[in-house]
Amino acid sequence: MTTAAATIRPLLIELLTEELPPKALQKLGLAFAEGLRKILDQHHLLAPGCGVSDFSTPRRLAVVLGAVLAQAPEQTYTEKLMPAKIGLDDTGGISPALAKKLAAKGLGHLAAADLITESDGKQDYLYARGVAAGAALADGLQEALDYAITHLPIPKVMRYQLADGVSSVKFVRPAHQLIALWGNEVIPVRALGLDAGRRTLGHRFMAGHAIDIASPDTYEKQLHDDGKVIASFAQRRALISRQLQSQAQALGATIGAGPEVDALLEEVTALVEHPTVYVGAFEEQFLQVPPECLILTMRLNQKYFPLFEPGSGGLTHRFLIVSNMQVDDPVNIVEGNQRVVRPRLADAQFFFQTDLKTRLADRVAGLATSVYHNKLGSQLERVERVRQIARHVAGQLGGNTDNADRAALLAKADLGSSMVGEFPELQGVMGAYYAKADGEPDDVVLALKDQYRIRLDAPVDAATLTSAALFIAERVETLLGIWGIGLVPTGERDPYGLRRAALGLISAFEQLQAGGYLAISDSDSLNLAELLAFAASTFAPGIASQASGAEVRAFIYERYRNLLTNDFDRNVVDAVLALEPPLHQVHARIQACASFAQRPEAASLAAANKRIANLLKKAGAEPGAIDPDKLGEPAEQALAKVIAALKPQAQAQLAQGDFTASLATMAQAKDAVDAFFNDVMVMADDPAIRANRLALLADLHQVMNQVADISRLAQ
Repeated sequence: MTTAAATIRPLLIELLTEELPPKALQKLGLAFAEGLRKILDQHHLLAPGCGVSDFSTPRRLAVVLGAVLAQAPEQTYTEKLMPAKIGLDDTGGISPALAKKLAAKGLGHLAAADLITESDGKQDYLYARGVAAGAALADGLQEALDYAITHLPIPKVMRYQLADGVSSVKFVRPAHQLIALWGNEVIPVRALGLDAGRRTLGHRFMAGHAIDIASPDTYEKQLHDDGKVIASFAQRRALISRQLQSQAQALGATIGAGPEVDALLEEVTALVEHPTVYVGAFEEQFLQVPPECLILTMRLNQKYFPLFEPGSGGLTHRFLIVSNMQVDDPVNIVEGNQRVVRPRLADAQFFFQTDLKTRLADRVAGLATSVYHNKLGSQLERVERVRQIARHVAGQLGGNTDNADRAALLAKADLGSSMVGEFPELQGVMGAYYAKADGEPDDVVLALKDQYRIRLDAPVDAATLTSAALFIAERVETLLGIWGIGLVPTGERDPYGLRRAALGLISAFEQLQAGGYLAISDSDSLNLAELLAFAASTFAPGIASQASGAEVRAFIYERYRNLLTNDFDRNVVDAVLALEPPLHQVHARIQACASFAQRPEAASLAAANKRIANLLKKAGAEPGAIDPDKLGEPAEQALAKVIAALKPQAQAQLAQGDFTASLATMAQAKDAVDAFFNDVMVMADDPAIRANRLALLADLHQVMNQVADISRLAQ
């Protein structure tokens, strides 16, 4: 190759396999492309501006890199070898030790004169410097391919035997073909027992013949035109989405929205290579079954998209099928899918009708044989704890304690139902349907339905107060119980969802405040420390200790800190949460503190607060009462008068929940505080004077830090 242009070509790598796990497909495709790109780039084999296109279908992982070099440019190198006194002999020649090291590094051709001696600050070292030939594409690609395969995020590896009947390899699924094309040239690399070529296969049913890929530039088009395969995951997903929307609109319906729909779209994209959407239907009599049951079985078991009324959101008797076949007459495909889904819907109907024959309350006793955790007892024992906590919470909030108790009693009863046994995802949802059929109060029914929500996202009102009581009780019981038996979250591991439980609990306090059940001025109702202490008393001795309660409380505030720092300055958040204020006051205090931080007095007062905290800590002893007769300096007398004047006003504003005004009031002390530190020696020689000045500062510190620990604002 005589020109620079001739040494730069696009590169295609494809692994043709058995059907890959659909939920992992997109990640596998992206990781495969990134692994190849990373190693080729490390070897300087990618030309500037080289684009990367990843492809993944149910039976292939592929990548096209737009500009790849035949050989990397020459690379300068510097190799630190060994101390000169060891590497050189008495005559200045290469010692046996150095000769061995040079040979190991492929530098055995170098003589002593080719080496450089430099000091590393402690002793003289020998260095080899020079220019090395760049890596050849075949060598760099083999390393990149090995790296990309071994670093795939494979959910479960399988071992399979190769064609020779002796060797075996490990991979996510058996691989059958390997393509490695640089321009129109096959690069001789090997992976998973396969030698690279240019041959692949198209769609399993619509184009089962082999296809020889001419070049990376023709890969997508050849697969599409000859193989009936849309290789790009993103393009298949977009095509499916357009077809779904078009079919739904034509029927005057929608496919719905939300994470469940998005997840299903991702999954079906990974199941098909040539997607076509068809319309199916089932008998309208099945709509008498709770829609959640029908929706779940269609999405989870059959990968169908249920259709909904656009106005009411009600489920219709139609659904959309994402097929891997495009045919002129899809009647067989549609009828086949309808025959498959009908028994599923019939099962759901049977489970529901059977479950209705037993009252939900009559299922509670059966929870005694269902183990919650071997250290925490049965589900029934847990229910009894949650009942006590729910009554306590409802009582604190002025709610209906009997209904809160009833909701907690019935909360886990549907675990013994046939429907939940078949579809565990419907816990709580089915309990609500069965409770409604039994004539339970509306707020109890709603509480059962809402108990598994991740967070409360609307202000609590009279209709949802019982829901809030059960929601809080469940999360407090979970946090204390799981924490108490030592299953504390570590790193990425949180199998019992304690982080989620803490965030859910925080959301409940926020929505209780938004709904008026916890006033900003109220710092006593539903106090977190007291709530945890009460909940701890419901456990058997030795489970939820006072220490574990304190740890859980700190854990909750730490989760709140991580959440709040997404929206607020970290110093402001730290300043407020350092006091562990009532959870429902946190947002208001942060807003007040953020406003205070913008005032011109803030920096000086924060620094003074930090200084006061250090002085009080250094003094050690608890400050006594202030003796006015020992305030001899004008500056300390002035500060005492300012505190006396501002303190009752700031405390009254704090009691009213006006945190901004309370901080603003104390900001008026700035000049007196500055003068005090300029003119007064706090640590006076006279112990009595020193103690009195520390008492004065302690009084100031207490009133200044009622809303937040202002010293945390000091930079």
